[in-house]
Amino acid sequence: MDTNKNTVLSQVAEITLSYRPNSKMSDKPQIVSSQGAAKVLRANWDESKLEFIEEFKVILLNRANRVLGIVNASSGGTCGTVVDLKVIFAAAMKASASGIILAHYVKYMIM
Repeated sequence: MDTNKNTVLSQVAEITLSYRPNSKMSDKPQIVSSQGAAKVLRANWDESKLEFIEEFKVILLNRANRVLGIVNASSGGTCGTVVDLKVIFAAAMKASASGIILAHYVKYMIM
């Protein structure tokens, strides 16, 4: 019985979640308004692509609304982009985010 249990366990992958911040949390921007979120997004969007590629980004936040990171969840073509929800949730869980802000840029939409 023990041998069978060990065989089954050796066939199952171990999953490890880790997050390694590269700076102190107090140095990270804090988002307190939609204008603050737009400012963070604009600073992290590649302006050379704005006119011809749709992108979908996610800002990951801690409980104090400090930015843990920004995820480029999807990059599409001139008329659309497809977002995989698993990518968004996996990133949020891995960073231990308490909140997320979703952002989709379209050339004809003003942020």
